[in-house]
Amino acid sequence: MAVSDTLIDTLFDRRYRIVRKLGAGGMANVYLAEDQELGRRVAIKILNDRHANDDQFVERFRREAKNAAGLSHPNIVSVYDRGEAEGTYYIAMEHLDGRSLKELIVARGPAPIPVAIDYARQILAALRFAHRNGIVHRDIKPHNVLVDGEGRLKVTDFGIARAGASTQMTEVGSIIGTAQYLSPEQARGAPVDQRSDLYSLGIVLYELLTGTVPFGGDAPVEIAMKHLSSTPTPPSAKRAEIPRELDLVVMRALAKDPARRYATAEEMDSDLERISRGASVSNQTNDAATAIIAEASAMPTTISRAPARAPAAPTARPQALRQAEIAYEYAEPVSRRRPFWPWLLALALLVAAGAAGWYVYDQIQEQLDETRPAAVPFVEGVRKPLALRAIREAGFEPRVQYRFDDEVPVGFVIEQQPDAGDRIERGNIVMITASYGRERVRVPSLRGRSATDAAAALASVGLKDRIVEVNSAEDDGTVTAQDPKPGQKVPKNTVVRINVSKGPRPIGVPSVIGQTYESASGALQAQNFAVARRDVDSDQPEGLVVEQSPSPGSFVPRGSSVTLGVSKGPTTVGVPDVTSLDRESARDALLGSGFKVRTEFEDTDDPSLENVVLSQDPPASSEAEPGTRVTIVVGRFVGIETDVPATTEPPPTSTEPPPTSTGESTVPLPRPALP
Repeated sequence: MAVSDTLIDTLFDRRYRIVRKLGAGGMANVYLAEDQELGRRVAIKILNDRHANDDQFVERFRREAKNAAGLSHPNIVSVYDRGEAEGTYYIAMEHLDGRSLKELIVARGPAPIPVAIDYARQILAALRFAHRNGIVHRDIKPHNVLVDGEGRLKVTDFGIARAGASTQMTEVGSIIGTAQYLSPEQARGAPVDQRSDLYSLGIVLYELLTGTVPFGGDAPVEIAMKHLSSTPTPPSAKRAEIPRELDLVVMRALAKDPARRYATAEEMDSDLERISRGASVSNQTNDAATAIIAEASAMPTTISRAPARAPAAPTARPQALRQAEIAYEYAEPVSRRRPFWPWLLALALLVAAGAAGWYVYDQIQEQLDETRPAAVPFVEGVRKPLALRAIREAGFEPRVQYRFDDEVPVGFVIEQQPDAGDRIERGNIVMITASYGRERVRVPSLRGRSATDAAAALASVGLKDRIVEVNSAEDDGTVTAQDPKPGQKVPKNTVVRINVSKGPRPIGVPSVIGQTYESASGALQAQNFAVARRDVDSDQPEGLVVEQSPSPGSFVPRGSSVTLGVSKGPTTVGVPDVTSLDRESARDALLGSGFKVRTEFEDTDDPSLENVVLSQDPPASSEAEPGTRVTIVVGRFVGIETDVPATTEPPPTSTEPPPTSTGESTVPLPRPALP
């Protein structure tokens, strides 16, 4: 199988984290999974290899899964998603905490009658909605009905059943459970409609009421033949408290001819609703079911319908549950007759004489038959025990040989010799060849091997491989798990799933910028990262992380190394003495030492101080960080104007020009008023 417990804790289709296996069937396995996108739990049904490789099946599966996804109803399990992944197909659906109706019946036996009616009506509500949307379930059975703790039912597997309708009915293991609930038209391979679902629901209701299905057998073919030809015993014959009205509903639903069944889910639900409130079923149901019951000889052939009664008082027990009254209403009147024991005595004598004569005739006939050739019965495709019994009953001696066969299930007859219909003398040997099933080989141990070696090992014993890459702490490219397990015997050509490591699962790198190195290192190591340190120049305080690689938010394998850039702390340099230098020389000296320059002007009447630095701030020989702005005051010669009278007007103001591209800015100082 392609899917198994090797899926546990893997990310399926890059979205669903598989938690655990919920169950398995002939067509698919079901897992509990967590939807990583929507944060909810879902049930994922994943097709097995046999169906995933059938193009016709896959196409029907896709189409019906799409239809099922559109069914939104309180009694139908919601389908959330469908898709293809890892070489197979899947459906993601609503997950319910509960168990199947089949599990409930097995655990508790027959349901109380009101509960059985309520359960059937809930299933009918789901079918009514599906049928109105043009979808026939085709696989109604208690296994496909989930029950929660509050008694709410939800029908599942819409569409899967339709897609699976083309599978062979003799497929052992995967169809025998369904065969017990097949409608006659399904058993014949004929087209089906909504009435087929109602037949299957009739079987489910029968099982709810009695704890057993009406038809059983060792092989699906045997069960199917009973659906086609046998009339079921009414449920009340197995459980006396079942009211007759409920018998009528079940027997009409189980009519062999679809035309005699309920035409719609609404019609069947209407009868169950009548029973639940103490009323009689419809005339159509009474007539159809009475005829079927008469055919089964479980009730009198002539059954008169009781006249309608006035509605019961609200506090009265429902009419359908008053068993004694129902039995009385449908019982035949007892008439007075003459003594009949003489007739019985005469009849007994006649029977005895007839039996004696028949015995003598039978003995003579048996002796004659033993000398006559008889036809060999047809036993191909039948289980070996049934074939042996049929051969012996025909008067022949069976012999059995075995061989492997890829098509015929184990234990079934592949061929016979002589052929069926050949006439040979009784007592001769009839040889049958029974199937061992597909040839089985032992699965080799693959863990720890490379993917290439593992595939070669499987091919050498006739098995196929399916490689799935998974995150693991083991070396890249090595096998971490397999299914089936080593040593297990499986049929040839079975697909073995092998999980191959692609390294540890990536995890996100947290941001530690701005933390101290000690704090950042501890946080990373707690998440299994290795830490490397690199000291870098920075104006941040010493010891703080100012950069990291890989960058925050990156996803890397667990155990990867993260390099932290740690600040050396700010550095200071001495401020050069630029006083008495001309403006250009002072500027060059300061810029060369890593400082920025701010220039201010001060008027002077000394021509020798024109364009000469008069002062600076910070002062010479002080310590400052690179990039600090140093302000220099430059002299500006203005002369003395003796002819100009003094003025009291304020000097003109000036604004600071923007910094130049060289890192120098100039600000003129206000001119002093002349005397």
